[in-house]
Amino acid sequence: MKVGRVVGTVVSTIQHEAFDGRRLLLVDTLDAAGEPDGGYLICVDAVGAGAGEAVLVIDEGNSARQVIGMDPAPVRAVVVGIVDWMTVDGDQPIAEA
Repeated sequence: MKVGRVVGTVVSTIQHEAFDGRRLLLVDTLDAAGEPDGGYLICVDAVGAGAGEAVLVIDEGNSARQVIGMDPAPVRAVVVGIVDWMTVDGDQPIAEA
């Protein structure tokens, strides 16, 4: 599982049926300090996340397909939660909604 921040949406006019009715989000992955680590994921949204929100991402194909309830499907990553806040080693919150 990874933590990331939603930075936008992905629009596709032609897509696999697994994506029908589902939003695709562009998510920057975050490091332990809550800063972008240079990576990104295109994720299926399972929780209604919006731009700027910190999110939990499952980046494992089989688990992601189980969340959306479709197997086989061309899905690798899915947003499964919105982060209210997080701490590392008991310090002050480093990511807030």
